[in-house]
Amino acid sequence: MLAVKSMEVRENFKEWCNKVIDGETLIVSRPKNENVVIVSEKEYNEIVKAKRNAEYLKNWTIALPSWKMVKLSISHSMN
Repeated sequence: MLAVKSMEVRENFKEWCNKVIDGETLIVSRPKNENVVIVSEKEYNEIVKAKRNAEYLKNWTIALPSWKMVKLSISHSMN
């Protein structure tokens, strides 16, 4: 994770973008602590997917207590 000032990003935008594509996360510091984070599209998509999965699991586990418990028995014979 790299932290840089916004002026540095403006002056060398292409270089910073290449670092992000190569796997770095870039924190751009701005006045009044209104910072931004730059990640690659691949990383962003992974974050969105993880968030969506977490929400799905949260909703799914809330529904679990209302289910009736059923014991399953699987028998396997080898002839």
